[in-house]
Amino acid sequence: CQNPDTQSVEGGKETETQKILDLLEKQKPYFKDKGGLTVSGGEPLLQRHALFDLFSQAKKSGFNTALDTNGSILDEAAKKLLEVTDLVLLDVKHIDPVWHQKVTNASNNIVLKFAQYREKTGKPMWLRYVLVPGFTDQKPFLHKWGEHFRKYKTIRRVEILPYHTLGVYKYKALGRENPLKGVNPPTKEQVREAHDIFKQYFPQVYIR
Repeated sequence: CQNPDTQSVEGGKETETQKILDLLEKQKPYFKDKGGLTVSGGEPLLQRHALFDLFSQAKKSGFNTALDTNGSILDEAAKKLLEVTDLVLLDVKHIDPVWHQKVTNASNNIVLKFAQYREKTGKPMWLRYVLVPGFTDQKPFLHKWGEHFRKYKTIRRVEILPYHTLGVYKYKALGRENPLKGVNPPTKEQVREAHDIFKQYFPQVYIR
């Protein structure tokens, strides 16, 4: 994770739903009908009950809603939240369960079910793929990732997020060991190769 400072569920600042909506209203003249509310994290699904209330009220006020998530939770509360979520930005870090476990310390079983559930709702999503040399850049698995998701009709775009080291200092500040210590960002050639592979499966592929 490039943002280890967002992993803790302790601390933070509690904010009332209405206060967030008031802030949105102030910004409305700037984005008109092309903007809305995007919630990321950390993992926003950890606050899925509160987000349902926020998204529900935001939609009543005419705002679009978007959820940036790793799809690690799929209970009834999460499904309820998805009902009021116009767009899901879903991180699927690896298609192989063994490698996904190595990269995230968790199975990819739930995230794949999350994507499948979103597909069944017929509502749009963007897929995001963090390209980490030595971890998520294996060509056979990139093809397998593409093959798995190419049949989904709700995928509007795929984004490749090249790994960077901007978050390294955060691990030092927190006194924690960086699991990707010594890993360099992918080269332009590596990023282009991943892009070209995904383009075989998806019409809209972007490098961020």
